[in-house]
Amino acid sequence: MTTGAAEAAGALQAHRPMLLGLAYRLLGSRHDAEDVLQEAYLRWLGVDRSTVDEPRRYLSRVVTRLALDRLRARQATRETYVGTWLPEPVPTTPSPFGPLDRVELRDSLSTALLHVLERLTPPERAVYVLHTAFELPYAEIAEILDRTPEDCRQLHHRAVTRVRQEQRRFTASRAERERLLDAFLAAAREGDLATLTGLVASDATAWNDGGGRVRAARNPVFGADRVARFFAGIYGPNRRWTMRRVELNGEPAALMTGADGSRHTLTLSAADGRITGVYVVGNPEKLPPVD
Repeated sequence: MTTGAAEAAGALQAHRPMLLGLAYRLLGSRHDAEDVLQEAYLRWLGVDRSTVDEPRRYLSRVVTRLALDRLRARQATRETYVGTWLPEPVPTTPSPFGPLDRVELRDSLSTALLHVLERLTPPERAVYVLHTAFELPYAEIAEILDRTPEDCRQLHHRAVTRVRQEQRRFTASRAERERLLDAFLAAAREGDLATLTGLVASDATAWNDGGGRVRAARNPVFGADRVARFFAGIYGPNRRWTMRRVELNGEPAALMTGADGSRHTLTLSAADGRITGVYVVGNPEKLPPVD
């Protein structure tokens, strides 16, 4: 590696945790985020770095723009994805995002929030992540997105309005989610439909991401009774699953392994003492990082 390349790599490495956290929150995929960082490095390698006053700001702009390009391309091809698309689960003990992964940033990693962000437009998602998670001022975001500060303020307002409509469904504390997760899995393994139904909100939804590679419900499962019966059928007394508690996306989760070696992860959202959402990722392309 030449001296220039080594210096460029060192500068990128210094900001890598922040850039990886930014790209992941924008894309919901660790694999895509790593690809974006690699492409950003190639661009950083080719720029006249003597003209760059602030490498962090320059690299943030490049990473955000590359992620936006991927988001737009993914939206165009999403119709070919089999079933529900969920964010790729990321272990956060230890965090791949380094010291910038503070407690107050963990909420912006949750599966429930990332799932909501999928419904925003790419510019709305970018402004929401940059301003809410990374606390960048609108003037700096405007520079990154080639928009005016007022445009960015309006984009953020629209994004926050849509997110808040859903956030009421995942307000439970970590301790409450841990309790509900343990109780939910225990009742499912016992086939205890009465207890399961009591744990789940009447308007709860379960999403299953198999990507067409493993068996999974292709459509969301809606309602307490249907969600309870669905998971009692998967984990009931006649099923052989082992469960390991893990931390994914800054929240309590379970890694389930079947007798045939198949695996999936399960996380919950909850509010007011009831489970409001269940997120199951079984697509093997999204699971290797969990171990």
